[in-house]
Amino acid sequence: MNAYLSPSLVEKISQKLHDQQHRPGLYVVATPIGNIFDISLRAIYILKKSKYIFAEDTRQSKKLLNFYDIATPLISCHEHNEIGVSITSRIKKNEIYALISDAGTPLISDPGYKITNWCLAQQIDIIPIPGASALVAGLSAAGLPTDSFTFYGFLPPKS
Repeated sequence: MNAYLSPSLVEKISQKLHDQQHRPGLYVVATPIGNIFDISLRAIYILKKSKYIFAEDTRQSKKLLNFYDIATPLISCHEHNEIGVSITSRIKKNEIYALISDAGTPLISDPGYKITNWCLAQQIDIIPIPGASALVAGLSAAGLPTDSFTFYGFLPPKS
């Protein structure tokens, strides 16, 4: 990375991220959809600052966290346990937490809406951290008109 980012730029980025006041809440953090470098600096910062990271598949997420030297504890959060006591009892109002999926933006054809609804009911802020989107990336390269489109979810895995 140092070959691409000068030491002064690394310092400037670090200082700017540190100076931003990231409020407590649940950060919905987009992750790369194919290329491990397709993640924002803010996403990496939030993942490092989080008390816990709720992940769809901890084995998959661990690869990303290891690559970026993120030691934040991972907690499995999938459709069968996403609103369980083990998760919600860990969320406190004055902490930063992150929710990630295996790839792309959490909650877009992924589990997670129950945990966000629970947080909203507890008056815990939900803060999105944008990033790579398979839908928008595919649409941008399809050569189709993009002034309007409709998304009904991803195709089923079976033909």
